Amino acid sequence: MALTRPKFTIITICFNNLEDLQKTCLSIEAQTVVPFEHWVINGSTQADIAQWAAQSPQPAYRKFLHEKDKGISDAMNKGIARAEGEILHLLHAGDLYAHAQVLEKVGAAFLANPATQWLSGKMQLHRGGLPVVVGKPFDPQKIYRGMRSVFHPTWFVRPSVYVQTGTFHLQWKIAMDYDLLCRMPAEGYLFLPEPLVVFDDQGISTQHYLAAVAENIAVYESYHGFSFKARLWAFRLRCLHWLLLTPLGKWLFAWKKKMGWENV
Repeated sequence: MALTRPKFTIITICFNNLEDLQKTCLSIEAQTVVPFEHWVINGSTQADIAQWAAQSPQPAYRKFLHEKDKGISDAMNKGIARAEGEILHLLHAGDLYAHAQVLEKVGAAFLANPATQWLSGKMQLHRGGLPVVVGKPFDPQKIYRGMRSVFHPTWFVRPSVYVQTGTFHLQWKIAMDYDLLCRMPAEGYLFLPEPLVVFDDQGISTQHYLAAVAENIAVYESYHGFSFKARLWAFRLRCLHWLLLTPLGKWLFAWKKKMGWENV
């Protein structure tokens, strides 16, 4: 059934990072479209987030769940299970919307394309020490390449997709979003070719990049068996990672960005 008005559920997971959460909440509050609900899933061991939630004025749409979880996947699943909106978006503490009209534009895209079940867009992040905007359409034939094009923070998903694919599997500690991507349907997908999210580069997948690459291989091969092309692509990613840590690599990437090739 076509939407008559976008009802967004935004899910934010957090763990002992109140300042990051506050930035994300302000980004949500700045949107021109008011979300239907904003679930904050707080698994912190410290009390400051719960105290802030109780003692500071909060929008009527914001809801909090304060309880321990079994990790990132479990926390995201708790939010998905509680969501009552028509479009779900996972915006982790520290991540921000790229501009104030993100929800407005995403909602318009769903309305203009009623068959859309999920969409992704571009994302701002840092590579080689430089801010870049990257992101490409979902291509099932290139899924062995991991998450470098279809960035999870930009996914807006109808609840029915999670019913079809399942939610996040708890056995993966870093590549849980890539595991879900391997199950996402190609049909009903839409790409929005503009920045939707500013990514917090301090997340676990950034801090443990090489471990994430290794876990991506394990995820891909759990569905497709041994894959030479996936392992070769992972080797390429490792080489690029080490190269970008060198002065030469930084210079080469700066030149690549100057040429407008950072998204190639």
